[in-house]
Amino acid sequence: METLRSLLPSINSLVVFEAAGRLGSFTAAARELRMTQAAVSYAVHRLEDHLGAALFLREHRRVRLSEAGERFHADVSIGLSHIQRSAQDLRAVASGGHVTLTCSAAFAAFWMVPRMAQLRTELPQIDLRIQTADRDLDLVGEGIPLAVRGGDPADWPRYQSEPLAAEEIFPVCGASYLAGRDRPVQAVDLLDHQLIHLEEPFRAAATWRDWFASVGIEGRRVPKGLQINDYVSVIQSVIAGQGIALGWRHLVEGLVAQGVLVRLTDHVLTTGMSFHVIWQRQTPLTQAAQEVRDRLLGRANT
Repeated sequence: METLRSLLPSINSLVVFEAAGRLGSFTAAARELRMTQAAVSYAVHRLEDHLGAALFLREHRRVRLSEAGERFHADVSIGLSHIQRSAQDLRAVASGGHVTLTCSAAFAAFWMVPRMAQLRTELPQIDLRIQTADRDLDLVGEGIPLAVRGGDPADWPRYQSEPLAAEEIFPVCGASYLAGRDRPVQAVDLLDHQLIHLEEPFRAAATWRDWFASVGIEGRRVPKGLQINDYVSVIQSVIAGQGIALGWRHLVEGLVAQGVLVRLTDHVLTTGMSFHVIWQRQTPLTQAAQEVRDRLLGRANT
């Protein structure tokens, strides 16, 4: 059986090949890897000789992956990315560690940012990195230790979870919106106002129809209003006085307390769902990730 060492001139040749294939240029790869262009070209030639296959098509002033090169590049990229993440994890453990948390942009902006200063004070040795995404990421595939996700833990069999905040929803507006207008007191009063709708493209989210239905008002009576597909932009529009939107308690309660937003009506839609901190079931958390998780859960009601 052929060994990897007998198949390849060196492991470094894979690093050079990956960069050249990703960038589509020996010159750009040389710049990224701090090598000469000649050294990159030589490393690729040696790799091709060992494999007995042309990995690149050399064209006038450019190179591109051959069909065989594209297949090999896909596998090399996956393999090197796994090695890179493992090396980063080992270095993180040795140095005190960095911890990546993925969440929605809205959670990062309205829940994490107001608590970041305190988290840094409590965990000065940990480099906390927030990675926002417009959809829920695969923690295993992405190599991410922690996430915040809304929904039912039964739908996430590969993850462990702890509840962070119950899903409770009520209408909010900006203080300027009420200038010259009667303040809505009951749910039915909102039907005569400009409503801002969250058109969530990837994650399931409660709608104005759901909120009105919970007080017995038919969906067909709900005005369409302004529709926005990003919750951060929804809240920015509300603060600017553009209308009334649904506010998720754990995200907007700080803004309400500051007087930036005004809560309207006494009715709260409680969905029975919660937002959770989740982590991989099969991969133990590093000490640093455990500390971040525990601090997040400790801030659940603050």
